[in-house]
Amino acid sequence: MITKLPRWVEYGSFILAMVAGLINSVGLLGFKHQSISHLSGTATLLGTGIVNSSVNDGVHLVFILLSFVVGAAISGYFVRGGALQLGRNYSGLLYLEALFLFSAVYFLTKGSINGHYLASAACGLQNALATTYSGAVVRTTHLTGIFTDLGIMLGAQIRGEEFDRRKALLFILIITGFIFGAAVGAYLFNTLSFQALFVPASICLLLALSYSAYKAKVRHSNAH
Repeated sequence: MITKLPRWVEYGSFILAMVAGLINSVGLLGFKHQSISHLSGTATLLGTGIVNSSVNDGVHLVFILLSFVVGAAISGYFVRGGALQLGRNYSGLLYLEALFLFSAVYFLTKGSINGHYLASAACGLQNALATTYSGAVVRTTHLTGIFTDLGIMLGAQIRGEEFDRRKALLFILIITGFIFGAAVGAYLFNTLSFQALFVPASICLLLALSYSAYKAKVRHSNAH
């Protein structure tokens, strides 16, 4: 069992989950009730749309799905393996996510559906920043796996196995961050419309800068 988890992982997971919740709430309120940070709802809409909707709606949903995959593929190319590791290029990918979101605002405010695809690609990129902690896959853009792992941990504890409090805390932070972000996103969308996405874009930018500074500090300390 892993007992030492760097604090930047916990803070970063909370913030990224908040970003995802914020983006997803904007998507649900402004993209014809389409989820953005995960694809179960979008895939369901595509399936039902084959029967009930127009061809154009179906094509749009397919491109939403493909955009998410493209974003995930970018992360997959630059981040090898799933274990938490300080030296990985998380900052570069967060800069790119911020760029996608800033670009999404530009297109959405002009009424272009390209903004939908960019927002979906941003979430796919973030979702692919998967890490492993104590054998569990930690993702920050959807909560199904997190709730499932918590349930498994509780069941194992009832069976008599040791309960990993640190991992449980990480999962609770992700859940809390996502819900908090969704609430903030709903409030911002009501006042700023699609410009609400400036907030998660700016957060990604600040998070990338903070991670770069932290990594540089650690390298400097190790060198001395």
